[in-house]
Amino acid sequence: MARADIFRAVIRFDSVSKNHGRQILFMDASASVNRGEKVGLVGPNGSGKTTLFRLLVGEEQPDGGQVVVDRGIRVGYFSQDVGDMNGRTVLAETMAGAGEVSDVARELHELEHKMADPAFADELDKTVERFGEVQARFDELGGYGLEARAREVLAGLGFRQEVMEDDVGKLSGGWKMRVALARILLMAPDLLLLDEPTNHLDLESIIWLEKFLRDFEGALVMTSHDREFMNRLVTKILEIDGGELTSFAGNFEFYAEQRQLLAAQQQAQFERQQAMLAKEEAFIAKFKARASHAAQVQSRVKKLEKIEKVEPPRRRRVVEFDFPTPPRSGDDVAKLNGVNKAYGQHVIYDRFDFLVRRRERWCVMGVNGAGKSTLLRLIAGESRADTGHVSLGGSVKMGYFAQHAMEILNPDQTVLETLEAAYPKASLGSLKALLGAFGFSGDDVDKRTRILSGGEKARVVLARMLFDPPNFLVLDEPTNHLDLDTKEMLVKALADFEGTLLFVSHDRRFLSALSNRVLELGPAGPKLYGGGYTEYVSATGQEAPGLH
Repeated sequence: MARADIFRAVIRFDSVSKNHGRQILFMDASASVNRGEKVGLVGPNGSGKTTLFRLLVGEEQPDGGQVVVDRGIRVGYFSQDVGDMNGRTVLAETMAGAGEVSDVARELHELEHKMADPAFADELDKTVERFGEVQARFDELGGYGLEARAREVLAGLGFRQEVMEDDVGKLSGGWKMRVALARILLMAPDLLLLDEPTNHLDLESIIWLEKFLRDFEGALVMTSHDREFMNRLVTKILEIDGGELTSFAGNFEFYAEQRQLLAAQQQAQFERQQAMLAKEEAFIAKFKARASHAAQVQSRVKKLEKIEKVEPPRRRRVVEFDFPTPPRSGDDVAKLNGVNKAYGQHVIYDRFDFLVRRRERWCVMGVNGAGKSTLLRLIAGESRADTGHVSLGGSVKMGYFAQHAMEILNPDQTVLETLEAAYPKASLGSLKALLGAFGFSGDDVDKRTRILSGGEKARVVLARMLFDPPNFLVLDEPTNHLDLDTKEMLVKALADFEGTLLFVSHDRRFLSALSNRVLELGPAGPKLYGGGYTEYVSATGQEAPGLH
């Protein structure tokens, strides 16, 4: 490939403006993405990240300027809205999204049937000739390896072989998301747009996807709330903030450092100018009534009128909340003795013994079906062992967060009313401060919970739990759908938490920052590791149990 072609832009935003109602998303914004670049798209909630994707695929049009996609570029777009899927196997549904090769495969199949049908005998020569042309194109597109590639992608995203042959309509929403992602990856487009691709993936699938995208030769633009995932992949950050698009070379960590440095420089520049302006205005105020200084006063007034004002840096409102200290529990917090648990023929635990002691922070690792969530449900009393005993220690006050906890929110209550019902004696100011820390500010606190997104509901449940924190937190994927700022706030809050933690998470930042013990569940039985996740990776040489 010629050197000039390597740096050729596959997409360009040229002076783009876009409003949603009164909200300005883009104002004379310009940016480009070159061939082979891997770009992380960042910005506050509601800043326009999804709108940018929709502009790129033509689902929305700019109010001003233009969005240019290079001619002949095949674009693959994965969004959180996967639509309806049923009537085909998981494998067939995945292969159907492979672009031209799937269309050619369909025609090849139709021609095979036509050649075997006596009703079309008089068209046989013409059909055979067309079959040869289509077969050559199918071979050129790698069609004969398509099914093998589809199976490889689906396996990487966590699908067992028998599930690949089953009806896609039987899958849950989260697994349908994986099928939608597999379709886009199999398509192998020139430009890949991924909107939160890791939301419904376990750690093994995230690590597989990370490797797949690292080897991907096309251009990539993605959003992700997984800081580690973003860091390892992107070489450029495109920030949306206040209607502007700004590019930063480097990964997310470099961007965060650069942004902090630029904000500090702008703040210093702003303060210097403010001091100078105050000095000039004081001189004008002091001498404006004196005729002897009239020329000097007039000169300084004109000087001030010509000065281009330095704006203070825009500050993203990240609220921190000082969580109260929980009461002390006994030294033994939770205990399993000889626990057996099975679902039909599938044995989860066989005479399982496990002890959680005060101030320990256990992260539970294991592939899908290993029993991670089952362990948390047993300890939380949401499930019962077939045999054996599960008990909590003295003075243990437990808080349990699970995905289904979001379903029991009262849909008719507002966000604020949900907390007021849980803590009727708490001050309004303290409840609003807590909600601010979890991303609810201004009118957001008056939203009914029925209209909240999954991520917003998760934040309400976590806020309600942590206002009066238990001394034993049992958390099943607490960071699902949380944005980067809320995750960071939660990590900081839990780092100072003086109680005990038992949690499952697919977020490596969360795992490494908060764990000091690791329980790995697998076919060979439970394995205990004395250090945290970082030490576990060092000891095992892998970031998750299911990797090979």
